[in-house]
Amino acid sequence: MQEYVIIVAGGSGSRMKSDIPKQFLPVNGLPVLMHTIRAFAGYSRNLRIIVVLPADQFPFWNDLCLHHNFDIAHQLVAGGKTRFHSVKNGLNRITDPGECLIAVHDGVRPIIFREIIAQSFESAALQGTAVASVPLKDSIRIVGQNEGNKAMDRTLFRLIQTPQTFRATWMRAAFTADYQESFTDCASVLEAWGYNIQLIDGAYENIKITTPEDLRWAEIYLKATS
Repeated sequence: MQEYVIIVAGGSGSRMKSDIPKQFLPVNGLPVLMHTIRAFAGYSRNLRIIVVLPADQFPFWNDLCLHHNFDIAHQLVAGGKTRFHSVKNGLNRITDPGECLIAVHDGVRPIIFREIIAQSFESAALQGTAVASVPLKDSIRIVGQNEGNKAMDRTLFRLIQTPQTFRATWMRAAFTADYQESFTDCASVLEAWGYNIQLIDGAYENIKITTPEDLRWAEIYLKATS
């Protein structure tokens, strides 16, 4: 069964306090997004990679690829006004007539292990959906109105990561829905359409680079493991 990954990289550098979008910031000698693409290319040569970027960032990305001699095959697709629309644009580029599997991954999660990618595709092939997640480490409290708060059982919750992988037929059906603000990831889109979401084990290393502290941690980790 053919496998695809849609790598969504539409972030800005606002929380990084950077003029450069975070997916292009250098980590261990390469832009973050290149590390992410390399991780998926290392999983399988047969994997087809689609990268979703704002259209006005295409020239900058192409220049980076030339500068770093980055030649891993991937297809660029213009993003939309929300993550939902960006994923949909990537999904519409996949014209495979048969059943296939489609993973969606954050472009700024460069530390993704091959074993998790493999498990994601294997589980989605069997069950239709596979969403990476990790247990909470810290105690949590729910905050209500009037500044009230209450302790919650952290074992009832999971932190959701990517990749999130689905059968293509299920994904195409779910993404015919009209956009809702509750669509914070692909899992929420498919769940709203009536599909059950199956969780698989992610990894605490699989962080989403959002702040300068995340960037420094990723730099240290990638240097230690390269």
